[in-house]
Amino acid sequence: MIGVDLIGQIRRAFFEQRRAIKEISRELRVSRATVRKVVRSDKTAFVYAREVQPTPKLGKWIGTLTAILEEEATLPKRERRSTQRLFEELRGRGYDGAHDSVHRFVKEWREERARLPAQAFVPMSFAPGEAYQFDWSHETITLQGLPLMVKAAHMRLSHSRMPFVRTYFRETQELVFDAHDKAFAFYGGACRRGIYDNMKTAVEAIFIGKARQYNRRFLQMCSHHLIEPVACSPASGWEKGQVENQVGNLRDRLFRPKPRVSSLAELNRWLEDQCVAYAKRTKHPELKDRTIWEVFQEERPSLVELRAPFDGFVEKAVRATTTCLIMADHNRYSVDARAAGRMVLVRSHAERIVVLLDDTVVADHARSFRRDQIIYDPWYYLPVLVRKPGALRNGAPFKDWDLPPALAQVRQRLKHHPDSDRQFIKVLGRVLDHGLDAVEAACAEALAAGIANGDVILTVLARQRQPPPAPSITTSDALRLRIEPSADCGRYDSIRKVA
Repeated sequence: MIGVDLIGQIRRAFFEQRRAIKEISRELRVSRATVRKVVRSDKTAFVYAREVQPTPKLGKWIGTLTAILEEEATLPKRERRSTQRLFEELRGRGYDGAHDSVHRFVKEWREERARLPAQAFVPMSFAPGEAYQFDWSHETITLQGLPLMVKAAHMRLSHSRMPFVRTYFRETQELVFDAHDKAFAFYGGACRRGIYDNMKTAVEAIFIGKARQYNRRFLQMCSHHLIEPVACSPASGWEKGQVENQVGNLRDRLFRPKPRVSSLAELNRWLEDQCVAYAKRTKHPELKDRTIWEVFQEERPSLVELRAPFDGFVEKAVRATTTCLIMADHNRYSVDARAAGRMVLVRSHAERIVVLLDDTVVADHARSFRRDQIIYDPWYYLPVLVRKPGALRNGAPFKDWDLPPALAQVRQRLKHHPDSDRQFIKVLGRVLDHGLDAVEAACAEALAAGIANGDVILTVLARQRQPPPAPSITTSDALRLRIEPSADCGRYDSIRKVA
């Protein structure tokens, strides 16, 4: 390719010095055709574009790379590997060329098949603490040795670009609330505006322009954290382009290869550490002399003050069955026997299921995200068990009952009695009146005495409930008798004789 300096010499020699083409060609050691091209085209620079890009290293790997690309073309875009990952794949198979060759080929291959018209966008700018962007993504992990699709909540501060990622089994509304609470605790505050797409957990109806009918509970969450919600136009992901890009970037860094974890709590702790590490090593895209972490530290004082976590639950009225069960999130949970057959309120929190009857909590369970499970709490069935002792042997809630140690020992000791179940239930029934701690203490006292008998334990409980002896009355000196009376039964004999 001829350089611009040589083109300048040719043009000056021809137009200014009026020298012949033959003379210029001989002096500057270029062909006459090149001189004619310069003086006739009136251009000051020429660009050479190869019609065929040579690929000496990649050549024999093009078939392999094409097969990989064709296979991944059928996958959702979020599951396709980046050119860096494809380069590493080829390196593992023996490719010894450069990453640029792989990148150039993959880019051309994908562009040839896409052929979508280019779109133009306006760059956005946000003040510190002004806004954050929120979105969900679906990721694949290995949980306890098995592949599992999880939902990842992404949040990104629009000014500092500080990311936050947390995974869940669902993307229901109560988990949206929990993701916000955890993100704001991670940031140490909230922003004044939140930018969302039109997710059903937040937006109930879309009107003309930016008008939206937001979900009532979602508005309560925003009001609690002092946030103004803003919804994007339908199918306009570029309006929250930062978090959209974060989904792709962090998927490539955090979820490829699939993380292997034993629980989501372990994964979420690791993701928080990775978000911090990513921010500390990545330059801010606009303030290039500082990292994302440094800009985030400067933005922190501008955030809205961190408030208490929002009591984010989804409430639903259901009827408890006569077997003291309610349905919640495709599972059945036991409730207190007094709620059997009655309407109750089921509150689904991020990690718990709470059931209320007339503002009284009648059940509180750790939430299960599996399906078609029955979660029992045997203590909720205790009033029924007192009336029907025979249910202890075959009742489903009492299978593998994890009793406190003293109660478990008493049950074991009573097994040789012919009415062991009835005696044990007699002891259990006192939990309703005395409380579990008192019954457990009475059982421990009876075991210490070497007597594991239902009547003995009830006696110990009754003694514990006896009122303490009344304190003795202290007589003041002013009321004491100077001469203490003496007992003399003979006086009665004298009275009898007189009579």
